[in-house]
Amino acid sequence: MTENLAVHGLAAHDSIVETALDWIDAGKGAALATVIQTWGSAPRPTGSQLAISSDAELAGSVSGGCVEGAVAAEALEALEDGDCRVLEFGVSDDEAFAVGLACGGEIKVMVEPIGIGRGPDAAMIRALAEARAKRKPAIYAVKPETWERRLIMPGAADDLADEAATARRTDKSGFAGGTGWFLGVHNAPLRMAVIGAVHIAQPLMRMARLTGYDALLIDPREAFATPARFPDENITHDWPDAALAAFGLDERTAVVTLTHDPKIDDPAIIAALRAPVFYLGCLGSSRTHAKRVKRLSEAGFSPEEIGRIHAPVGLDIGAKSPAEIAVAIMAQLVERLRKAA
Repeated sequence: MTENLAVHGLAAHDSIVETALDWIDAGKGAALATVIQTWGSAPRPTGSQLAISSDAELAGSVSGGCVEGAVAAEALEALEDGDCRVLEFGVSDDEAFAVGLACGGEIKVMVEPIGIGRGPDAAMIRALAEARAKRKPAIYAVKPETWERRLIMPGAADDLADEAATARRTDKSGFAGGTGWFLGVHNAPLRMAVIGAVHIAQPLMRMARLTGYDALLIDPREAFATPARFPDENITHDWPDAALAAFGLDERTAVVTLTHDPKIDDPAIIAALRAPVFYLGCLGSSRTHAKRVKRLSEAGFSPEEIGRIHAPVGLDIGAKSPAEIAVAIMAQLVERLRKAA
């Protein structure tokens, strides 16, 4: 049976493909609905997906309200007739709220029954899920005019390779200009490693999960990192360098250090600086950071490498309480992810 990644920390809203395969493995039919274009206001961006089982179970979202219901009804029909379809929904400002749009807008949704008729082969969707499980970015490309499909992996020889690379880098699904191909981006799920089981880590871990991150709390001090203080969180008491090596650091991972203790923070910072993490934030005053810079410089890191550190950590919003500081950290982390330039 296909492994449901939600069990291993993948946020439910990001395990749509895996859920659809679980339904198929359970002997049910499953269809995928994908937002392929939007105009005006739309609550879900292109690439957003909804999975629908033959038992009318739903996972994910393409809009909300009446749009979701209409898409599900069409998906059930697709599971019967084997035809793919592209649905268009448009509403006025007055009607918008009832169908899940903040104000007037239009959305176009592609519906594909898996392994039935003109839908994608289940083997292709499994290959996509396997790439996601291995944290390998993949592009699921579809040409609605002909219902041709392909998976595009980094480095593959493909006439859409450049467009696919841009889509992966910007994390934006959409049509490759003039080609008729829709490129659905499936980047690795977001993750966060938090070093230090301090007060700030308590709201930060919860916020990370709510934002869709697979978060790991790292602190070798067992008296601090306890299930009682951090219920339902992933915790390790390994030293940060070993814990991060096991966790794996890549361009979809953020690292936040919170202890103020160089013995604990520095190994994590060094590991993060040697990896392509998209965010590295370190708690501490400007004075504390100056000492940190000195230690890292003496360890051989260049000013450019050290400049990747966000310190003092978080956006400057005047935060005081642990929860406010956690908000500032999450805000800066999202800004770095979504507005990297």
